Amino acid sequence: MLVLTRKSNEAIQIGENNKIKVIGIEGDQVKLGISAPKSVEIHRKEIYLEIKEQNNEAANVSVDLFSMIKEREK
Repeated sequence: MLVLTRKSNEAIQIGENNKIKVIGIEGDQVKLGISAPKSVEIHRKEIYLEIKEQNNEAANVSVDLFSMIKEREK
């Protein structure tokens, strides 16, 4: 993991098209601004994990449903 120190209004450039800028610091919170192409999905980690879990559940339901249909056809 790369660890960088940035002050307010300083930024980090990731590749050609992705920039993360420190917008402000208030107490123990840091406000970040993220510039990236629209094709790049950006989520808070807890939201990303929830989306991933829901996708896995949906995939499991599809497999279970397919198995049930296949059993009925026998």
